[in-house]
Amino acid sequence: MSEYLIKRTIDVANHIINTKDTIRKTATIFNISKSTVHKDIQERLALIDIDKYNEVKKIMNEHLETRHILGGESTRQLFLRKKQITL
Repeated sequence: MSEYLIKRTIDVANHIINTKDTIRKTATIFNISKSTVHKDIQERLALIDIDKYNEVKKIMNEHLETRHILGGESTRQLFLRKKQITL
């Protein structure tokens, strides 16, 4: 694995650990695709640093558990805005 991939993987992992950002937001910040972030986190990080991998995995599992709540809130806000426009 190249030095560039190792450095990027560690940088992405540190960013997620420090900010608890989602995959999508992390991909935007690092100007890479969501698929690349997933590959960095799920495959490469496990080979580079298992402790960081476990921390990131815990954060990603929290995001997965709260995903349906965030989606529901977005929908609620959308309908409230539509209701205000029609009044």
